[in-house]
Amino acid sequence: MKGDTIKDMLKPRSELDTVQVGFLLLNDFSLLAFSAAVEPLRAANRLREQPLFSWVTTHISDASVRASNGLEVSINSSLDALFKCRLVLICSGTNVEKHTDKATLAIVRRLERNGITVGAVCSGTYVLAKAGMLGERRCTIHWENIDAMREEFPHLEITNDLFEIDGTHITCSGGTAALDMMLHLISQAHGAKLAAEISETFIHDRIRDSHDRQRIELRSRLGVSHPKLLMVVANMEANLEEPLSQTELAEQANLSTRQLERLFKKYMQITPTRHYLNLRLARARYLLRQTSMSILSVALACGFISASHFSKCYRETYGCTPRAERETN
Repeated sequence: MKGDTIKDMLKPRSELDTVQVGFLLLNDFSLLAFSAAVEPLRAANRLREQPLFSWVTTHISDASVRASNGLEVSINSSLDALFKCRLVLICSGTNVEKHTDKATLAIVRRLERNGITVGAVCSGTYVLAKAGMLGERRCTIHWENIDAMREEFPHLEITNDLFEIDGTHITCSGGTAALDMMLHLISQAHGAKLAAEISETFIHDRIRDSHDRQRIELRSRLGVSHPKLLMVVANMEANLEEPLSQTELAEQANLSTRQLERLFKKYMQITPTRHYLNLRLARARYLLRQTSMSILSVALACGFISASHFSKCYRETYGCTPRAERETN
């Protein structure tokens, strides 16, 4: 209901109440994220030996839907069933922009008008943003989609957190974070003991907090632990649209440019300039694949001063032009 808080969202209204959760699946949805969201409901029912939850799976065409790994998932209900749910989660994955059509936006807006709480898992946050439903609320999305979301929706407060609960708005970054989000909701509704039992059932040793980071630490990703090198790489990742000069990067780490070059050569077998360029090109690749931004806009968003320079660097690195990259995805 409209006045419910997220704390009460999955709470039964009577002793015999079964809370229904709806899943609106988009083609190319993440099967891992969907499973991580629905399995805690099943486990809660089994552990309590009563139907605390029921769930429905739907698709805009009322047909089977294909996950991003190619598996077909049967739909067990029509879209009308969503209007009987306490909570509806939009589950998406790759190519979310392509699958966010007028019919999908219309049903999502209707659900909200009817007082249904609509949340999102993985890239499903994009659908909520496109439908104009996020307003000034905090939200999150899978880290691969964050840059594209910030480019298209600069007014939104998009975080890097595992999941966000802001008022009656709930968004999740996807993957196994959906498990932590559902365990949090179940804990609110039925107590921490049940949530812990479910976590143990799934061999999930710690229920992560919403503000835990999505990506593993930089030192683990790079396989190095030198503090000044990590500081420089972190500064590079934080300044892709307006790249810092090598002198600025070195000064911020209290290094000379020569010392900086030696550090990169010793620990990463690459020059600082090349590593920085690779980071910017990787971001450009995400934007080309996930958004409809013009090639010039992508170039500028990744710190290139012209489309021609961007295209040259991209072709040298990936073996194709930005235009060809977009046409093949």
